[in-house]
Amino acid sequence: MSVLVLGGAGYIGSHMVRRLLDQGQDVVVVDNLVKGHRGALAPEAKFYEVDIRDKEALSAVFEKENIESVVHFAAFSIVPESVAEPLMYFDNNTAGMVTLLEVMKEHDVKKIVFSSTAATYGNPVNIPIKETDPQNPINPYGESKLMMEKMMAWADSAYGIKWVALRYFNVAGALEDGSIGEDHGPETHLVPIILQAAAGQRDYIEMFGDDYNTPDGFNVRDYVHVVDLADAHILALDYLGQGKDSAQFNLGSATGFSVKEMVEAAREATGVNIEAKVGPRRAGDPDILVADSTKAREVLGWQPKYDNVQDIIKTAWNWKELHPNGYDDRK
Repeated sequence: MSVLVLGGAGYIGSHMVRRLLDQGQDVVVVDNLVKGHRGALAPEAKFYEVDIRDKEALSAVFEKENIESVVHFAAFSIVPESVAEPLMYFDNNTAGMVTLLEVMKEHDVKKIVFSSTAATYGNPVNIPIKETDPQNPINPYGESKLMMEKMMAWADSAYGIKWVALRYFNVAGALEDGSIGEDHGPETHLVPIILQAAAGQRDYIEMFGDDYNTPDGFNVRDYVHVVDLADAHILALDYLGQGKDSAQFNLGSATGFSVKEMVEAAREATGVNIEAKVGPRRAGDPDILVADSTKAREVLGWQPKYDNVQDIIKTAWNWKELHPNGYDDRK
């Protein structure tokens, strides 16, 4: 039996694939390579260049492979882009989930772990955020992911498809050996942008907004190492494999860092005096997102290995130094 990783050529998905293979799992990857990279693909995994919205092509993968469970990373995830192009996000993310659940139902695959997001909460009513807090997204990205969660819940009720949604915050870092890492084109994530400045590939890091309702005026986020995140998805697969009910879990370090604090941590981690300037706010960015991951720790047994943000940045810096231009096959 195989685990199907949707978006397995992307940043988080490629790390998930490596961790599954390390455990001796058979892994099948589906990715349309719009955001992913061939260079991130583990050669031991079977790969299909398929868009999950293509029902015929996706069904063919299910017919050919003996798939037991699905892990879903194949969603667009850039907040400002979702504000500018909301229909693109509802098409790829939400409509893609419709097709996936239809194919899973038709092939009697009853377990899915979904890469959700803290953006489903919008501006939180409590800090840290609990799974039971209201979900009121303030951007189309968060709205699309919330819709996907609701669709899985109804599919569970109607067809018995069990699911786990993992709602997480900012992801950073890379495999310690530097073989794979984070590479988006164009890059929009904070840590790799800071490291581009550290590497001399940009003159400075622009910090978007200094008037947020936070101690230093810069928005605050919770950072999780990508390997810790992949391991949480594996624990969620184990949870469903035990016949447990569908559930949602926050993943986070429970410690928030402002953009300014992240720049300072990167200066210490890299030894480079990174220049930073203040720019205008980005559309759709909440003030603070910090997770209460108590439930994941108690129910799933999740124990993150990287609890120091400088250690997270050091692994990302290792990838950056070994691959200054990312993957050679960037699309």
